[in-house]
Amino acid sequence: MRRSVALRLSAVAGVAGLAGAIALGLPQHEASAATGGVTGFATQNGGTTGGAGGVTVKATTGTQIHNALCTRAAANTPIIIQVEGTINHGNTTKVSGDSCNTAADKIELKEISNVTIIGVGAGATFDQLGIHIRDSSNIIVQNVTVKNVKKSGSPTSNGGDAIGMESTVRNIWVDHVTLEASGGESEGFDGLFDMKDDVEYVTLSYAILRNSGRGGLIGSSETDTGNSNITFHHNKYENIDSRTPLLRGGVAHIYNNHYYSLNESGINSRAGAKAKVDNNYFQNSKDVLGTFYTSEAGYWQTSGNILDNVTWSAAGSENNPAGPAMASTTTVSIPYSYTLDAASCVPSVVAATAGAGKGLAVSTGSCSVTTGPTTSPSASASASPSTSVSPSTSPSTPTGTNLSLASGAGADGSSKASGTSYGNVRDGSLTTIWSPSGATGDISIKWGSAVTVSKINIREASGSSIGNFQILNGATGAVLASGTGGGVKTFTATSTTKITFKITSSSGTPKIAEFETYAS
Repeated sequence: MRRSVALRLSAVAGVAGLAGAIALGLPQHEASAATGGVTGFATQNGGTTGGAGGVTVKATTGTQIHNALCTRAAANTPIIIQVEGTINHGNTTKVSGDSCNTAADKIELKEISNVTIIGVGAGATFDQLGIHIRDSSNIIVQNVTVKNVKKSGSPTSNGGDAIGMESTVRNIWVDHVTLEASGGESEGFDGLFDMKDDVEYVTLSYAILRNSGRGGLIGSSETDTGNSNITFHHNKYENIDSRTPLLRGGVAHIYNNHYYSLNESGINSRAGAKAKVDNNYFQNSKDVLGTFYTSEAGYWQTSGNILDNVTWSAAGSENNPAGPAMASTTTVSIPYSYTLDAASCVPSVVAATAGAGKGLAVSTGSCSVTTGPTTSPSASASASPSTSVSPSTSPSTPTGTNLSLASGAGADGSSKASGTSYGNVRDGSLTTIWSPSGATGDISIKWGSAVTVSKINIREASGSSIGNFQILNGATGAVLASGTGGGVKTFTATSTTKITFKITSSSGTPKIAEFETYAS
């Protein structure tokens, strides 16, 4: 029986306050349409530019948004609509015209193209009023909050979806938004971000989705499988029962998201869908990936993810969790370039960037954050500096004492290939090596009493091919960092009796000559 999300809101509010305490301080400039920053599948099929090049208008009511659409020369005339204030049923009416097709109970982007809607100034909130995109293309929605949209009770809007897309929709970029409900279906709410009936080339980035029974779906039924090419990155899913997302058919790329408190299930790939799931951080959650509530199987390719207090249910005829191993069941080809943050820094990066009112801050792709553009022409470069999150990888050679060579230190591991030894990684020689017996494995440095470690150096031998890794506190199993390849890695200083370097993927045979450990 599904539990109501509303029953957990007070607990999550406390967690949200804690998360806010670790978010990076970012200047709150008025946002401008950052069309050059579009990422993921929204860059394909000709790209997504929204209203770039068109006139800019200001709207403080839903009626004004509709009027801006309806007074264009044509349905495809580019326009940027800057929104400020609260948009609700009381100030949103239907407006008619040759370049629009609007409705009074939602913000209707129907049968149009080349539009940007962006929150500015003190911010824009769509209160109990959803955004509906239908038979449209090349749309950008940025820096807005959409909350408490209902499909039952009063008032209702957009079928209960915060943002919903349907019926031949192409090239949509939804970025730096906050989408939230106050409960599940029994309280009148539906999905936060839904796509159905032929939707393609969509990116959802730097968004917060929270306090809902349903995060969102791609495909409304097991036969609605023509929706595809969707990217989700640097989003925060918090206190969601399921559908993060639910994917029926098609391809989704899901990377660098922070999932916190997924109460029943998470990424639900079914009906032949394929999900590429890279470097996400799953925390305090259940069944974060798999095929759920159906016998129609879906598939996934996984790499670099961190599972932090994740539980798994037993497999059944209509329940196929991917865990605890989360092994890949398919391969997925991604046509665009992208840079992955290490999963270990995803919570901090997402806390500093995701949601409305974050200055369009984005990740640099190396566990650091930079603010987005502003509309103020007088703003100096120092007004919006890049703000760094502690990186998981440092290119510099460590200095100080190599604790791996200290008296009483030792080494062990999960397996060793013929002719190699665990002790070879701490003998001070680059000519002796350890390799696992397969493509993956663990190697550890251990001590008789606790030492403090904050940096390691994995010195690979010629021909080594380390792919993804995790650094673990070997005494507790806690994940300290993750990433790809060898070299110098830094993490929060940790007092422990054992540090483990866990290789989770490789393209050949990993060969480690030395596993050095340092206090700083």
